[in-house]
Amino acid sequence: MTRVMGILNTTPDSFSDGGLWADTDRAVKRALEMVAQGADIIDVGGESTRPGATAVGVQQELDRVLPVVEAIVAETAVTVSVDTSKPEVMAAAVAAGAGLINDVFALRQAGALATAASLDVPVCLMHMQGQPRDMQVDPFYADVASEVEAFLLQRAQACEAAGISRAHILLDPGFGFGKSLQHNIDLFRALPRLCDGDYPVLVGMSRKSMLGALTGRPVEDRLAASVAAAVLAARHGAAVVRVHDVAETVDALKVLQALETGVHCSR
Repeated sequence: MTRVMGILNTTPDSFSDGGLWADTDRAVKRALEMVAQGADIIDVGGESTRPGATAVGVQQELDRVLPVVEAIVAETAVTVSVDTSKPEVMAAAVAAGAGLINDVFALRQAGALATAASLDVPVCLMHMQGQPRDMQVDPFYADVASEVEAFLLQRAQACEAAGISRAHILLDPGFGFGKSLQHNIDLFRALPRLCDGDYPVLVGMSRKSMLGALTGRPVEDRLAASVAAAVLAARHGAAVVRVHDVAETVDALKVLQALETGVHCSR
């Protein structure tokens, strides 16, 4: 069954929930709530990667992330992921108990690949054209699906060459990161091919602008669209879906599995 990763942004400026979980106690309470709702992974991020976002310093990101990771690990056995591109944050978060590195730069920042290899935890490699601050300024591809797939496979091979086990590599096509609406649609239609490869695939589409473009709804009203996207991603073979709305997604995936396989699964 597709696993559910619950999003926990400890930032003031994330596109959907910026500021909601910036306080450590509230963030931990939200994490435990998502665990109770059926989340398999809690993804803790301390730096926004929304279009136009500005970078934050290492210490500021550490201050946002570490207390939350430590508290979640102390309260539950669920896997905690750290959403970061900084080697220093990766190392500190894993030392605090994080069991997965989720990097939108696919370990391309200076020192990130060597650090991740030394930490011996799974990594998620995401495709992004450009940088968060400019990635949505006229993105271009000759063939988005082929180009994204080639990039991810190249990064996976680089990870293996650095000593990261193939079993520890997860790929994310990066919906909404340097892609137009049509690019996102074309990429989604190619998901079965990517999911049929040698590495498990994570899909993150929750509340994103592409869903707003398709439905005409603001970010706070994209629950139905987000759940639909998660279910379709699961049908296409996604190993993990990264979502804001854990309870609703878990319910939808239970129904999908029962109706398609005849097997009821309680999480």
